[in-house]
Formats: sequence, C-alpha cells, structure tokens
Amino acid sequence: MISRRSLVLGAAAAPLASSALAQTASGSITKIVVPFPPGGTVDPIARMVQPGLQQRLGTTIIIENKPGASGSIGAAQVAKSPPDGSNWLFVFDTHAVNPFLQNLPFDTVKDLDPVLLIGTAPNVLATHPGRPFKSLADVIAAAKAKPNSVTYGSIGSGSLGHLTMVLLAQRAGVKMVHVPYRGGGPLMNDALAGHVDLAIGSAALVTPQVRGGKLRGVVQTGATRIPGLPDVQTAIEGGFAGFESYAWWGSFTAGKTPRAIVDRFSKALAETLSEPTIKSRVEAMQITVRLGGPDEQGKFLADQMKLWGGVVKEHNIKADG
Repeated sequence: MISRRSLVLGAAAAPLASSALAQTASGSITKIVVPFPPGGTVDPIARMVQPGLQQRLGTTIIIENKPGASGSIGAAQVAKSPPDGSNWLFVFDTHAVNPFLQNLPFDTVKDLDPVLLIGTAPNVLATHPGRPFKSLADVIAAAKAKPNSVTYGSIGSGSLGHLTMVLLAQRAGVKMVHVPYRGGGPLMNDALAGHVDLAIGSAALVTPQVRGGKLRGVVQTGATRIPGLPDVQTAIEGGFAGFESYAWWGSFTAGKTPRAIVDRFSKALAETLSEPTIKSRVEAMQITVRLGGPDEQGKFLADQMKLWGGVVKEHNIKADG
C-alpha cells in the first residue's frame, strides 16, 4: 500500500515523471503481462482494453502471457522490472493468496504498486441438476447428517473458491470433502458430468452453466444477488450474516514507480473500461466494474490478504503439488 512518504515523493517527482511519459510515448512499447494462459477471464480483459490504452497513452501496447504458479511467475517478472511504467500486470484473485501458499521471489506489497481495481464478482456454488441440493440449507443439512459425505470441487487447493468453502463450512459447523482441479475447464467438465456433488467458482465461470440449465445454482457469495443469477440466494440470505467472498481483477506495476506514471495509466485504463462497448462486454462476464484507483486497489488487496491469509494459516492449507 502506498505510504504518505511515497505520495510526497511521487508529487515531487511529478515533473520528471511527466517528462519520462512524454519520452516513452514516442515510439515506445508498453507491456501488459497476463500471468495466465490465453482464454480464462484475465486475458480477454487485457485484450479488450489494448486498443483504447494505445490511443490514450500514445504508445504501442503488447500483451505477454506468462502463465504458471497461479499467476506468480508473471507477477514476479513485473515486480523485478524497472519502475518506469514500461511493464504492467493484470491479476486475478489468486494474487492475494499466493503469498501464503508459495515461497515467492518478491514481496507482493512492497515490490508491486497498485494501479486499478478493475472489478469483482461473487463466487457461485452450483450442483448437477440430478443432485438433491436446491439451497444452501440443503447442503448443510446433508453435511451435518453425514460428515465428509458431500464433495465440492474448486479450481485448485488454496483457490478463493476453496477458501470460501472452508470458511463457510467452519461457520456452519460441518465437514465436506474438497476435490481440487487444475483450472475451471476440468472443474466444469466434472460438475456437468455429475462426478462431484458441488462446484464453486467465480460467477464468470459458473453463471453460463447455470443459465444454460446444465447446473443448478445453490448460493452466491456477494452482498446482493447479481443480475445474471436473480433466483440464486446469497449466503447472507441463507443465514450467514456478513459472509461475502469475491473473485476480483486488478492491475499493478513495478514497485516505486513514480505516482504520476501510475496515475496516468490508471486513468487511461479506467476511461477505456468505461467505454460503453467495453463495459458491457466485461459485465457480460458477470463482473461488476469497480474502477477503483491505486489507493482503493491497495486497500482492497490488503483486506483480501488479511482475510484469506488468515484462513490459509488457521486451516494449514497447502497449494497443489
């Protein structure tokens, strides 16, 4: 998170930063690192905003996919890059959990500066239509009647979906069996085939299957119901006061980048995401567009790390081997 001293230094460096931006805008190349493979949700967002960023920043934008280790390989590349605004990072919610599951070669807070909180989406728990679960109460009742009999899949051990279910089970006083998958594709395949009782993932992943009638929504974890799933109750409505869990998308850059450079990119990114066509495409992914600047992104990351880092430590959760 940006300190008061950093803000003061950033303000003092503003003229120099503006000059640097003017120089880099002339025939330079700016890189957006996507720490995941093509497809998914992070990569499409980066490609949606690429033309608008090029126009607003006056520079060539290239997108580099650098997948591996739940996004930490690409994050490390940006963390170790020069703090000159030439490298930017688009992340998913794993960014807040990785420090507690991996021995990272960088400091998530100190070595990366927050740029923009792009958006959030609740997690959604769903089941095969052939299963008897029609509500969260049904799931809890079955788990209480026979501990460790109900199975749920997530995109991996230590994923936000996994941690959400761990926390929910703890609050409900039940025990369920976690089945980790290596990504959303394999998870959805097994859920659609009925090989696992429940599947949890971001609304972006699960909603299309629920709306298509291939899965039944059981509960969503936002403060309110999202338009894409108006008939699926929230965990709060299901009796768990204050229970919220969000997948999220954000942007970062190398630590100690002058604040003027960060602000310029943040503003250009927010303006691009605000374009009606772009915004509607992002919202079609069941993502609520937030557009929170560097300070909001920094605070949001800190809150997420505190919440989910605590769950990882308390339950001794390990990353997939």
